[in-house]
Amino acid sequence: MITVHSLAYSRASRIVWLLEDLRLPHEVVRYERTEAWRAPETLARVHPLGKSPVLVDGDLTLVESSAILRYLHSRHGQGTHAPAPGTVAAARHDAWLDYAEGTFARAVVPAFWSRKVGAAFDDAARALLDRHLDFVASGLEGRDFLTGDAVSLADIQMSYLIAMTGYGRGLDDRPELSAYLDRLMAQPGMVRAIETTGPVMPAA
Repeated sequence: MITVHSLAYSRASRIVWLLEDLRLPHEVVRYERTEAWRAPETLARVHPLGKSPVLVDGDLTLVESSAILRYLHSRHGQGTHAPAPGTVAAARHDAWLDYAEGTFARAVVPAFWSRKVGAAFDDAARALLDRHLDFVASGLEGRDFLTGDAVSLADIQMSYLIAMTGYGRGLDDRPELSAYLDRLMAQPGMVRAIETTGPVMPAA
């Protein structure tokens, strides 16, 4: 049985979404955040970094969302959520998949925390976020999702950060990206994931 260790309001929804799409039996172990918005110490007993998500599959304990998504898809996906390996489409898909946490997250996190703690979101941080939102919007021109008409691993990976941007008020004047977020949140796998992991972001 695959087990996902899921912290409240965390990236674990990505993993459970893919598991739901692939109809893979799994168990979700939930952890609540501390008052300081951190993971409890009990999560460090699962993995030394004490972070979420953590996937446990037999003898394998794996962290990092993109690695977990790739692992599950390579073993069970049969090409359902990514273009064929070795193609130009696959290269573009993988660029989006890695961009989400490798680059985009750095621009998004300040917006989240400015809203969470009620601090000002300075002009430089806003300009950086706008630059990245322009880039993401350009990738969606003429399509519903980053690689076309169907959800890919890249969209699943992007979901948490787009939701985080929305929480941080970064989508207030971005109807095209707000619509993208709505499409992501309405996906059946995501809907089912939220039933077990809880909401992706805190209530407005």
